[in-house]
Amino acid sequence: MADWETIVGLEVHAHLKTRTKMFCRCTLDYGAAENTHTCPVCLAHPGALPVPNGRAIELTIKLGLALGCEIAEHAVFARKNYFYPDLPKGYQISQYEQPLCGPGRVELPDGLVVDIVRAHLEEDAAKTVHAGGATGRSVGATASLVDFNRGGTPLLEIVTAPDMHSADEALRFFRLLRQTIVELGVSDAEMEKGTLRADVNVSVRERGEEGYRPRWEIKNMNSFTFIGRAIDAAVRQQIAAHEAGERVEQSTYDYDADTDVLTVHRSKEEADDYRYFPEPDLVPVEPPAELVERLRAEIPELPAARIVRLAAQLDLSRATELVTTGNDAKAALLSEAGLDWSTAANVAMNRGDFLPENAAALAAVLEANVTREALDQAFAAAARGPIDAADYLAQATVGDEDALAPVIDAILAANPDQVETYRGGKEGVLGFFVGQVMRETGGKADPKVVNRLLLEKLRG
Repeated sequence: MADWETIVGLEVHAHLKTRTKMFCRCTLDYGAAENTHTCPVCLAHPGALPVPNGRAIELTIKLGLALGCEIAEHAVFARKNYFYPDLPKGYQISQYEQPLCGPGRVELPDGLVVDIVRAHLEEDAAKTVHAGGATGRSVGATASLVDFNRGGTPLLEIVTAPDMHSADEALRFFRLLRQTIVELGVSDAEMEKGTLRADVNVSVRERGEEGYRPRWEIKNMNSFTFIGRAIDAAVRQQIAAHEAGERVEQSTYDYDADTDVLTVHRSKEEADDYRYFPEPDLVPVEPPAELVERLRAEIPELPAARIVRLAAQLDLSRATELVTTGNDAKAALLSEAGLDWSTAANVAMNRGDFLPENAAALAAVLEANVTREALDQAFAAAARGPIDAADYLAQATVGDEDALAPVIDAILAANPDQVETYRGGKEGVLGFFVGQVMRETGGKADPKVVNRLLLEKLRG
């Protein structure tokens, strides 16, 4: 059997956090009724001319700087020609040969290096809604409707080199990229709303083989889980095809999460198929050097650097998880209030949000080892307004062995049959005894102490 190597590249699309569309002044409102935010420009009426959104250009440059990209002194918008119902002009205004952000490089804290081919600015297409079909797909639909509210939304596309070699590597990079985008204020990057999505390019080759075999492009993925599963499915299907002697065509694919199978959508287009040429209605973008330097100065500590710093208090994987989920700020507040970093990270990952001014009170409550009910109440209240730790400290758990031992002895004496059942090998009965102790103490007994004492007495 051949030793196969996985090759993955990403094309990440992020809706930019602007008030208006890319080439017109229609406002962006994701909750608006269909086709209520349109104008002659985004509907492609004859004679309507585009005017670029300056804020979108700045946000693109800012992310490009964070990705180590070269910022172009002379960038050109181009027409990408194709016909689809959600594209009223018959072309998309995009960038190709002269993008705003050229080659860059991202080094992850774990050593993975991903080259950025380019980060370019374009307009999004409108949204096609398939009515009457299963799960909103075109198959079986009785009608297809177009909502032009989304058409013209500023869209930043980040194209990576094929530098990732597993679903895990692709997801590690994508999670870090998403957090970077969010923290810079470039996009809300909410995958469930479609403001961040990715096309995933996957191919395989025999280890040591030169060049690349035909790739499959899996379109419009908006879930980390499904991206990982789709990559694995593509690798599995391609290896099976190669080993069976079948020809693998370069195509775009759809991923069905229910069946975990990829099905061909259409043959993959190349740049020539789109007939790119410079957009005649727009002048080139030439960012002033002072603008680029101002944006560079606005970039805060990036998530990758913060992971490296926090890895001194936590292991690298824990620090990565904490930062890429956006929970490190909460953990930092709890740490400053007195909790050790490990506990603070656990709480930040597993509890809800809270107001920063409540960090000290919550730390005091956590240190006092209060009951779970009291802790739930404290965190729920801390998300709404100021709290006083004293309101919850009275509900501290009972961890004193001298206080718990008589309670446990009485429960064991009252349940001799269950004691014999446990000693006969059915250790699941331990949960019964723990429940009895918690009932007798009104839920205030420390479960860890209770478990230890029970085991000592039952095994003794």
